[in-house]
Amino acid sequence: MTATPAGMTYADYLQLDQLLSAQQPLSDLHDEMLFIVIHQTKELWMKEMLHELRLAIGLVEADRFAEAYKAMARISRIQAVMTLSWDVLSTLTPVDYLKFRDVLGTSSGFQSEQFREIEFRLGLKEPNFVNHYPEGGRERAALEQALSEPSLREAATAALERAGFDVGDRSVVALAAAWLEVYRDADRWFELYELAEKLVDIDDALAGWRHKHVLTVERIIGSRRGTGGSAGAPYLRSTLDKRVFPELWSLRTDL
Repeated sequence: MTATPAGMTYADYLQLDQLLSAQQPLSDLHDEMLFIVIHQTKELWMKEMLHELRLAIGLVEADRFAEAYKAMARISRIQAVMTLSWDVLSTLTPVDYLKFRDVLGTSSGFQSEQFREIEFRLGLKEPNFVNHYPEGGRERAALEQALSEPSLREAATAALERAGFDVGDRSVVALAAAWLEVYRDADRWFELYELAEKLVDIDDALAGWRHKHVLTVERIIGSRRGTGGSAGAPYLRSTLDKRVFPELWSLRTDL
């Protein structure tokens, strides 16, 4: 029988029976539980990030900047929590991990559809990643939708245009020039200036996440290939200079 709001318990509301039964280690080794919980928790936080990202994009599109700042600040806080979780995972030593690594089979964090969707919805739209998911599947459909819809970067660029700024061909150089005008007259364009700083907060946190990720991987498996056939730490290192909003970083040199 479904609980009514008046009789609903904490466990009912959070569906704890289902949630807490989702951890199913494939070995009898103590440390596999940590590995599962860390990654499941990350997926839950990424679900919330996507929830906030969709809201933030819609608010920026409607020029409701103050409300968008709140959602974006929440995203940054979630990113901070996720980055700190690498410290917990790093308590897993190489010897501990190698004891159960084989039970992971070909599964890999590189297969996380939600992480790719976050990148797409922020503005890092790399269509080739869609091909890593089977046609007709839920994951591919979600990524294709994210590709087709405005990203946070695109929404911010459109806001610049609505305010009368010339973004030209929307290249990094053209966008940097437009945002530079905002920064040079921050009092006049305070809402856009504050929006830009919130975007940098998210980009900064994403760079921190990537850096801590590669350090944790190197600490646990060195330069071994990943379980899903990925290049592992060398690939992760190649992503460290990725920026969602490169124009907001480059303009600082010209201020």
